[in-house]
Amino acid sequence: MSSAVARPWWKDVVCYQIYPASFKDSNGDGLGDIPGILSRIDYLKDLGIDVVWISPMFDSPQVDMGYDISDYERVYTPYGLVNDMEDLIYARHQRGIKLILDLVVNHTSDQHAWFKESRSSKDNPRRDWYAEDGTRLPPTNWRSYFSGQAWEYDEQSGEYYLHLFAKEQPDLNWENEETRKAIYHSAMRFWLDKGVDGFRVDVVNIYSKGVEFKDAPIVDPRFYEQPAWCYYANGSRIHEILREMNAEVLNHYDAVTVGELPHTPDPKKVLEYVGASDKQLSMVFQSTLSTSARGASTNQGRSVSRFASDSPAYRTTSAKLLSLMLGSLTGTLFHYQGQEIGMINIPPTWPIDFYRDIESVNFYKTMAAQTQKDPAELEYVMRSLQILGRDNARLPMQWTGGKHAGFTDCETGPWTRVHDLYGEINVERQVREGKGSVLGFWKRMIRLRKEHAELLVHGAYEGFEIEDEKTFVFGKRESGEKRAAVVLNFSGEEQEVELPVYEGPVFQVGNYGDAAEKEKSIEGRIRRLRPWEGRLYLAGC
Repeated sequence: MSSAVARPWWKDVVCYQIYPASFKDSNGDGLGDIPGILSRIDYLKDLGIDVVWISPMFDSPQVDMGYDISDYERVYTPYGLVNDMEDLIYARHQRGIKLILDLVVNHTSDQHAWFKESRSSKDNPRRDWYAEDGTRLPPTNWRSYFSGQAWEYDEQSGEYYLHLFAKEQPDLNWENEETRKAIYHSAMRFWLDKGVDGFRVDVVNIYSKGVEFKDAPIVDPRFYEQPAWCYYANGSRIHEILREMNAEVLNHYDAVTVGELPHTPDPKKVLEYVGASDKQLSMVFQSTLSTSARGASTNQGRSVSRFASDSPAYRTTSAKLLSLMLGSLTGTLFHYQGQEIGMINIPPTWPIDFYRDIESVNFYKTMAAQTQKDPAELEYVMRSLQILGRDNARLPMQWTGGKHAGFTDCETGPWTRVHDLYGEINVERQVREGKGSVLGFWKRMIRLRKEHAELLVHGAYEGFEIEDEKTFVFGKRESGEKRAAVVLNFSGEEQEVELPVYEGPVFQVGNYGDAAEKEKSIEGRIRRLRPWEGRLYLAGC
């Protein structure tokens, strides 16, 4: 059997993440929904997508935009019904597209039936299903990711409960076997039995918190509450729990798991979760580089704005640069909605009133109170949110240049403001522009990546000039003579790069659109790259 045949299906796929509130509204209420996702299924197929990942669409009070789940077996009513999800699963499978969901089981909503029963009395059978403590003072000085104390006193039960996120998101007690069994049944088997192909696993490495709650070291003397991930991330039982999850559930399905792995900068620790011989997770998002100092959730600043240039002169070039890089990197490719048309961050002129994310809003309020609304401090906060805040990725998808960007027919507009530049950056316009658009370039890169999967997806990676912070140069090697070289200029000035030595005819792709696509060979190894220019050379292919 060849290595290609033996590989798991998820090794070669392109996965597209959909934020349901912001993808497409089908019924004119201003909020995206499941039928709206279904209406754009052929758009995703044409793009070259193999897997769709839907962010939380479960029943929820929406304190944290669906990451506070009140019932794993129901859909948030404005998004649709379970029947709509079944229709979506069927339609995608008919087109050869798989579907994965968010598995959010570190915590639930405080409106979940489990928590309501847990807090009803101290002798309730589910009393130990959440992380709680009976002392009258907060058990520790731990800080929640959404600012403030991570412990909330519950008058009804007379005890504190832990919430590493919002106070409306109590943490489940993974030490309790009955709790784990209920999670496996309600949050996992229920959807796997309906044909879901796996899960993106939210903050997977913070389930195991142990039973000894210690105060966190003081790293920010301005606050009583301190970040305490050193005590609850990668806990002593986490690998045991994940092995059990596979034995009890996942091994019975051909399902993929993609773990969000915050606070794990050591590659050796990361590998402990994904070793093929020790079934825990299929793969992980190692989010240290994209995580703020105060939070675990992966911040979602748009890549064009954060890593390249969203200026009018270079935003199209920059979006193609990132497409060229991502399309050439090893591993499974994950793509966020709107990236294929080069959507950019919230304009810097937008005030805090336009932000909706609980993490961003609470952080602003905390810093305003702590600094007595110091203008310089709050200006810095707003600059930070404009770069890193989760609202950047939650603006409505820009389908057309018409009213509300074609996202909704609601007269009062969508649930959150549409980007000011939707008339310039939208799907409809880029379809007309064809191959020269960002959308056209993404389609081409996805197709090229699949045509040369053994080289681009699975080839051995080689890094060059790694000390240069303005350029990114890497190569790929496949068995035989096939080679790839990628040279990227991540700066607004011209840069010189040196190509690796590869023999044979060369096929070339560039984001400026004026480079020769075929050369008999690479003549000379020095290339002078224009601002935000990238080139991919394929040799021996």
